[in-house]
Amino acid sequence: MNRYDIQIRRNFKLVLEYDGSRYHGWQRQNGVLSIQEVIESRLEVMLGNPVGVRASGRTDAGVHARGQVANFYARTRLRAEEIQRGLNSLLPPDIVVKDAEETPESFHARFSATSKTYEYHILNRPVPSALERNYSWHISRPLCPSAIMECLELLPGLHDFAAFMAAGSSVKSTERIVYRASLEQNGEHRLMFVFRANGFLRHMVRNMVGTLVEVGSGRRTPEEFRAVLAGRDRKRAGMTAPAHGLFLVAVHYDGDEHIQTMRKG
Repeated sequence: MNRYDIQIRRNFKLVLEYDGSRYHGWQRQNGVLSIQEVIESRLEVMLGNPVGVRASGRTDAGVHARGQVANFYARTRLRAEEIQRGLNSLLPPDIVVKDAEETPESFHARFSATSKTYEYHILNRPVPSALERNYSWHISRPLCPSAIMECLELLPGLHDFAAFMAAGSSVKSTERIVYRASLEQNGEHRLMFVFRANGFLRHMVRNMVGTLVEVGSGRRTPEEFRAVLAGRDRKRAGMTAPAHGLFLVAVHYDGDEHIQTMRKG
């Protein structure tokens, strides 16, 4: 017999991978298909009653995830690995539960997180790619990596990122701590930004990338980028990079070994 008491409310943590191409972001919304709606509907089929799933944060329409974290409460005798197998058998192929585990009652996918890592992918060559059109931003004009990296060196540490926040957003503070901001060559003609921070404002990564691309293409100087960051005015920053190049790679929590090492460094 299964040892779990169905009367006890249990907290489950899911690590999700999804292709955001055909979804209107994470959050459930009327009239459009969302990642949250799909997962909650499949959980309801499995568990026999409605279940609310909370994510570490919303991803916008077209944004992808390799390591989105969500949690939900349920009264069930199913083990975490059984929930994982059951969900993966019911979910469409563009959403996968990579891992599932039972967590303490206090765990919250969003409020327990200490930092997140995002990647942004760019295909930098004259000819676009038919296969990568939903997973990278195609830029035909050459970019100068050294100019971009000069700007990226300004970002680690505590800064006010109001200049890179989506217009109309409402938050208590626009200050964030960036642990990593780097640019990597990810194969021929492929560039990958990596950002890790204790939190991100809405469109923060995409707005930073859009402005950095303007520096890389010669339309702005690194000194102008510094002035944009210091000026805290969204109107002075560059365009918002397309959503389809953005990936939520990982959500980190206290006890993650690499986060502790990163903070000490």
